[in-house]
Amino acid sequence: MAQPSEKRKQSLYFPEEMLREIQEEATRQDRSLSWIMQQAWRSARAQIAKMPGMDDLGPSRSA
Repeated sequence: MAQPSEKRKQSLYFPEEMLREIQEEATRQDRSLSWIMQQAWRSARAQIAKMPGMDDLGPSRSA
């Protein structure tokens, strides 16, 4: 049996143009912004995981 998903309110901030595009897509699909962002994350997470993290970029230059 699947575990119920945890729901928690979170504020995210997007550049105005990006938010407008996301809202347009949500309207086009008759879905919520939250649903669109969840699908986008599921679709992109493997690709994002391949990106280097800050620790992978080498020694800090501020030392």
